[in-house]
Amino acid sequence: MIKFTAVNKSFPNGTTAVHNLTEEFPEGEITVLVGSSGCGKTTTLRMVNRMVEPTSGTIHLNGRDIHDVAAPELRRGIGYVIQQAGLFPHRTVLDNIATVPLLLGWGRSKARSRAAELLELVGLPPEAGKRYPHQLSGGQQQRVGVARALAADPPVLLMDEPFGAVDPVVRTLLQDELLRLQRDLRKTIVFVTHDIDEAVRLGDRIAVFRPGGHLVQCAAPAELLARPADDFVADFLGNERGLKLLSLTTVADVPHQPITTVRADDTRAAARRATGHYGPLLVVSAKGEPLGWADPGALDALADHEPVGGAALTPARGVTDADSLLTALNEAVASPAGLVARVDGAGVLKGVSSRSDINDRAGAWHAAVSTGAPVPAGSAA
Repeated sequence: MIKFTAVNKSFPNGTTAVHNLTEEFPEGEITVLVGSSGCGKTTTLRMVNRMVEPTSGTIHLNGRDIHDVAAPELRRGIGYVIQQAGLFPHRTVLDNIATVPLLLGWGRSKARSRAAELLELVGLPPEAGKRYPHQLSGGQQQRVGVARALAADPPVLLMDEPFGAVDPVVRTLLQDELLRLQRDLRKTIVFVTHDIDEAVRLGDRIAVFRPGGHLVQCAAPAELLARPADDFVADFLGNERGLKLLSLTTVADVPHQPITTVRADDTRAAARRATGHYGPLLVVSAKGEPLGWADPGALDALADHEPVGGAALTPARGVTDADSLLTALNEAVASPAGLVARVDGAGVLKGVSSRSDINDRAGAWHAAVSTGAPVPAGSAA
């Protein structure tokens, strides 16, 4: 979809922002650009819609040289999302989203109807369309920014650190929303971030730039983490790249075994009779959903007639087959029993997996990608 051929960008002060970039960004995928400040990430992104003009080289969009198209026309066919949304403060949310369709001559009724559809698509209520940007939270404003970029259904979406100004919880929610939208829409997305964890979570491919605008490596996240091209890439990925690798495959192939449980409304005496031991007990709801682990000390604080659910429990988050190995490992480490609760799609317990089971699967996955076996693009998320 996007092809750079020998592209350079130098500024009048002699700074080289991008050096001899030759790379293709595949259709329908998220390509994430990462690197330290001043390495050319944003310049590379902004050259796609000609907000920055290259000094030399060519850029093709869907097989066509971008300089064969007038810059305003080119930009109307490319979605663009920036940090803090960049919304027009004097326009309502609905009119903000309808901006590009109106510029394309859709007519006000059709443009506003499309805006209302997108408001729902990005998870905002209809009444939000009547508000102004300052009446929304930061996360809501970013959702509006994404909706505005999608309004004319462009094949390409450029996103320049769109989630960098929101708190970590909202950032995760926005990442989830982008992944959901991408599963449905399959846009070609170029995404700039400083956050390698965000890159690993979102990217089908990650392009790592070093200072001076040099592209060092562009690869699927698993390949990048397992086989960095050089010391610069390895250092940029950080010391925990082995753990990051575990976020890229799911727990589906980890075996699970049955376990005796007690219900939260069972008495301590009944729980002792049912389990026959004094180790940590997995407490479940009446529907069979895991609630937490009760260790012996917590149970000893109860009278025989008191319900087990009244004890202090260590939370037990249920892990589905779609969750990552890293999620499962975190839960197993946090569990006093060294076990992770495995649940079905309805959240009902179906068994437990041990830390050793997870470690065995993690070791096999790491060995496979480290020895050059084919690795999938994208992430477990």
